Amino acid sequence: MRLWSACAVTAVVVQPVWGQQVTVKQHTLANGLKLLVYEDHDVPNAALYLFFRVGSRNERSGVTGMSHFFEHMMFNGAKKYGPKQFDVQMERNGGSNNAYTSQDLTVYTDWFPSRALALMFDMEADRIRDLAFDPKIVASERGVVYSERRSSVDNDNAGLLHEQLQAAAYVAHPYHWPVIGWAPDIEAWTLAGLRAHFRMGYAPNNCVAVVTGAVREAEVLRLARLYLEPIPRQAPPPAVHTKGPERLGERRVTIRKPAQSPLVMRAYHIPEAKHPDLRPLEILARILTQGRSSRLYRRLVDEDQNALSIDASAEWTLDPGLFLLSAQVRPGADAASAEKSIDGELARLRSSGVTAEELGKARRAILVDFYTGIRTIASKANAIGRFEVYHGDHRKLNTYAAEMEKVTAEDVQRVARQYLVSRNRTVAALIPEEAEAAVAK
Repeated sequence: MRLWSACAVTAVVVQPVWGQQVTVKQHTLANGLKLLVYEDHDVPNAALYLFFRVGSRNERSGVTGMSHFFEHMMFNGAKKYGPKQFDVQMERNGGSNNAYTSQDLTVYTDWFPSRALALMFDMEADRIRDLAFDPKIVASERGVVYSERRSSVDNDNAGLLHEQLQAAAYVAHPYHWPVIGWAPDIEAWTLAGLRAHFRMGYAPNNCVAVVTGAVREAEVLRLARLYLEPIPRQAPPPAVHTKGPERLGERRVTIRKPAQSPLVMRAYHIPEAKHPDLRPLEILARILTQGRSSRLYRRLVDEDQNALSIDASAEWTLDPGLFLLSAQVRPGADAASAEKSIDGELARLRSSGVTAEELGKARRAILVDFYTGIRTIASKANAIGRFEVYHGDHRKLNTYAAEMEKVTAEDVQRVARQYLVSRNRTVAALIPEEAEAAVAK
């Protein structure tokens, strides 16, 4: 066993909303894995979250979807724990698990009684170090992923439109790829390509491990050093330097297919998650679409009555991302009328700004959701990891509320004027074929 000096150790304090001091201990193992430990002994349970910095951002043409594929493969057996044994052992010990993949990350989530902590480290180390690549299982999971693509994209109007929107919005950057992958790429994956992608993405030096709950820091560190530290580091994924070309005007995509009603989606280019403009952009999204009193809901749903619903969000991404607007157009209305309503309301906001009441309401809603979302040990693990990856420091979790409080009405108007403009947007519309035929007559 290595000496304690093999690890870089720091302790930080995070101050949550309820005023209690929470100590998060940070360690860097000799192989580069970062370990974050938060103790909470209120219930005898724990959570282990593994954040691998690999997603569609780290793919290229011809191999898209591989990161998402491993979200499935990682549950299909390794050297010590064979096929399906990860889930079997988890359930026998009263735990559960899940995983998710994004443009930037693949995250594995375990929740379990604290007494099973050693087993969790053992199983995670087994599949990180010695994941099996049985050709039959690979073929089976390839079929599962392809089926998921058919149900969530090919046969889902919103999923299909969003995929086309994103592909059009990003010309050069790898955010162009769909997380689930293009269908021809899914069919063409090779065992050699999958092994190479796994070796690149699942290195310990490409991982942040977060442990929360009824644990002791010393025991977590001992187990991490016993099970995870022997896994050798690898060369990191190639750096992503690509940036999109200057945007000189609107880009537009139109899809025509059978549907009950039109859909309209917009994507405005915005900075990466750690940029200070993300806070006013998050508030702007709430002012526009949160609740029946929001700007776009009142305009599109109540006044102009050309939409059933409207939603907006400012993405958290490692590289510059998107501010997304999505409108479900009312049956019988047309997409152009909904777009006209959106444009009119955005122009009014850019011109006149927002009220103090709107700002306060949006800020309160964001903070209620934020603090409600970190009440459990599992949600804390997820939040700690996301702040560590997207903001470069999990301690930013502690300053999130203060940053929101600093946002002014002028900030919100400024980002609306800067980012929510026609030359900075991509628009995707789904037009029902029946409606198109009626217009043609």
